[in-house]
Amino acid sequence: MNDFPMSASVLSYIVFLPIFTALCILLGAPARKSALCTAGLNFFFTLLGFFAYGRDEGGYQLNAVMALIPAWGLSLNFAADGLSLVMLLLTTTVTLAAVWVTPAIEKRAGLFYACIMLISAGAAGAFVSQDLFFFYAFHELALIPTFLMIGIWGSGERQKAAWQITIYLAVGSIVLLIGLIKLYLAFPPELRTFDIETLIANRDVLSAATQGGIYIWLLIGFGILISLFPFHTWAPTAYASAPTPVTMLHAGVLKKFGLYGLIRVALPLLPEGAKHWANLLLVLLVCNIIYIGLVTIAQKKVDLMLGYSSVMHMGYVFLGIAAGNVMGITGASMLMLAHGLSIAVLFAMSGEVRRLYGTLEFSKLGGIAKKHAFLGYAFGIAAFASIGLPGFANFSSELMVFFGAFSQGAIRYSTSFTPIQIATVFALWGVVISAVYMLRMYHLVFMGEPDSATTSSIQPSCTLRLPVIFLILALVVGGFFPQLFINYLKPSAQRLINEVATQTASNH
Repeated sequence: MNDFPMSASVLSYIVFLPIFTALCILLGAPARKSALCTAGLNFFFTLLGFFAYGRDEGGYQLNAVMALIPAWGLSLNFAADGLSLVMLLLTTTVTLAAVWVTPAIEKRAGLFYACIMLISAGAAGAFVSQDLFFFYAFHELALIPTFLMIGIWGSGERQKAAWQITIYLAVGSIVLLIGLIKLYLAFPPELRTFDIETLIANRDVLSAATQGGIYIWLLIGFGILISLFPFHTWAPTAYASAPTPVTMLHAGVLKKFGLYGLIRVALPLLPEGAKHWANLLLVLLVCNIIYIGLVTIAQKKVDLMLGYSSVMHMGYVFLGIAAGNVMGITGASMLMLAHGLSIAVLFAMSGEVRRLYGTLEFSKLGGIAKKHAFLGYAFGIAAFASIGLPGFANFSSELMVFFGAFSQGAIRYSTSFTPIQIATVFALWGVVISAVYMLRMYHLVFMGEPDSATTSSIQPSCTLRLPVIFLILALVVGGFFPQLFINYLKPSAQRLINEVATQTASNH
């Protein structure tokens, strides 16, 4: 175990500091200053975690454990491997940017910033919890403030959007909870525990049929939370109505919880179940990429287009997970980071366009880049990153996903494609679709002659530039130096593949 002086508690700071800050804000502490200070400290603590982590040793480190109900095997158990650290980095980076870009809040500013802190704490807690109960509970902690913020501070049909996202995600959470309970009860009484690693070590007691019956519950539950087709309709309308910081955090961070759960819980615990339902997942992820991609092209508002685009790109991550090899899962993990950063930039910029011009309809906008050069440059860079151009983290991660998926199951000298190879061919067309809708939107909104609606006298926010540049720099670093993140992600993927291989071998 690494002897870095803060290694034993740095994860606890990252999880509980935002909760403490939220309580202080509700009790009267300066809202924006407290939230910004906490977000900055948590980003710093995450960097400390990266330096404290021993890559040569690998595995879970930076442990912090507090036994709560020993008889039930329930404990507050935090630990991080390379994947957890990268997800923490995404969480703290987007949180810092989201707080930074938040404009002046006219009503209940304290509650607004307290909700942001709770969302960040819930996401961080879910990513480092090694206890199945708290893995689920921390995610629920992050969802409740999301509903409130859309309903209170949202725009457009915010009440409808708040109810829709509440119903959808509540159903997803209930389905997921049923799956987790079924998983817990599937073990003999003497082996029942909430500790994820202990469950993985004893998973041989689960038959292939049992695994298949439980995995489908987890896939649907996680799938609703991720917006897997056909459970995707809540996401675009919710993102279009949510305040900018909420959209950045949910689309950029919280949506990754379901993907993380598949990698961290479903695959290592239920490998035979994942294998049984693999073809269903391939069909659904292709629908995410092709069908929703075509729906994205048809959109006429920036926020809805970005919302559907976010849903579409989840299909690529599912493809990397379905590949079931080191390259595919490493690429999927890297893409979670890259997508989270790029979609956060795009929603931050679209929120600023809405603030300046009061609309995000293509037909009412045009020539914005001529009047506001920074908006044009930054949005264009983020759009290129989202498309997957070389030089950005999205490119390297999508490349690994495609190579990993196409090589999975390949048989030398075989003349026929495997199902996942066919899915990969379809997924490649998604790159073309992404380029079509992004470049079309950019041309209509930012290029050409300024429309009469773009004569707003409101000036761009002075707090926008630094956080946007901060996020774009992270994308560029991930594009030019992907090995910085791959060195953390690849050992976690290799460990997962080894665990799955061990289970498969024992069953045969």
